[in-house]
Amino acid sequence: KCYEQKQYKNGLKFCKLILSNPKFAEHGETLAMKGLTLNCLGKKEEAYEFVRKGLRNDVKSHRSDKKYDEAIKCYRNALKLDKDNLQILRDLSLLQIQMRDLEGYRETRYQLLQLRPTQRASWIGYAIAYHLLKDYDMALKLLEEFRQTQQIPPNKIDYEYSELILYQNQVMREADLFQESLEHIETYEKQICDKLLVEEIKGTSEERLQIYEEISKQHPRAISPRRLPLNLVPGEKFRELMDKFLRVNFSKGCPPLFTTLKSLYYNTEKVKFGLYSICCSLFY
Repeated sequence: KCYEQKQYKNGLKFCKLILSNPKFAEHGETLAMKGLTLNCLGKKEEAYEFVRKGLRNDVKSHRSDKKYDEAIKCYRNALKLDKDNLQILRDLSLLQIQMRDLEGYRETRYQLLQLRPTQRASWIGYAIAYHLLKDYDMALKLLEEFRQTQQIPPNKIDYEYSELILYQNQVMREADLFQESLEHIETYEKQICDKLLVEEIKGTSEERLQIYEEISKQHPRAISPRRLPLNLVPGEKFRELMDKFLRVNFSKGCPPLFTTLKSLYYNTEKVKFGLYSICCSLFY
């Protein structure tokens, strides 16, 4: 009220009185109000400090109350005052992931990469953004660009470098680049710590399909042994397995059927020549 009536000195007194109480010493709205009042009194540097502190504390209260939308708004307002604040950008990116705002997360991670281009977390975070958006080509490009900056001797095993290689390989497999994935893992095998995972990745598609088939016979009601092979096979083999999978689940009236197939939709070849044509033959 004092602020609206331009009674700035009285408003400042009330702010100081509230903040003098230990229970409210870090109250975000009061700190921000004190900053606005100081700004009107010409004390701009001190005002900015209180506004920043107020916004930070107000955001923390929103986060603790799980009001993530409000917290994101506060972080964006805080960035207007200090656009290159690393802590605010990091916290904002975490909230964006929490809310599945993947486009916003990508933009925030790009800002962090611009501010800290030499940090591993900046590159990995930006690559993860593209990975989550299913832009696998861009994710792989970023990961490879960063990997080339790492000066790790071929005969040395470095845990973080090993995890980077494995993450690269995971993205390749999710992009259905199985041959490239196999060549990649064989190239860097000596520098990877997790030898068991290396052997699992090196297992051929045929071996995996045999394992899934055996499991399916042992557990005929299980969906996963029939669903997972669809990630591995291309072309006519995909059509054959997909046709069986759809017919079995349609006959059972399985409600989440197309939800289980959702991860295949990014593969245009499988959608066009597999899912679409099979569904047409089933329904028309």
